[in-house]
Amino acid sequence: MTDFDATLDAIGLLCPLPVLKARKRLEPLPEGGVLRILADDPAAIIDVPHFCAEAGHGFLGMEESGAHQIYLIQKGTA
Repeated sequence: MTDFDATLDAIGLLCPLPVLKARKRLEPLPEGGVLRILADDPAAIIDVPHFCAEAGHGFLGMEESGAHQIYLIQKGTA
């Protein structure tokens, strides 16, 4: 996966908390900064890409890592 500027550990959090915390964690990042999210909520597979599309951020992808997933979001201009 790509380099990242910050990490959000959302393991154990259920919808909508991973996305709400991601929104807050993206705020201080510069435009183009990359946030790595660790999550195990099954709904995150749908919620994270949807959040990116709605908020103007780039969804760089997801990969499985054992019992959780790793998502990468690139901060947009929104």
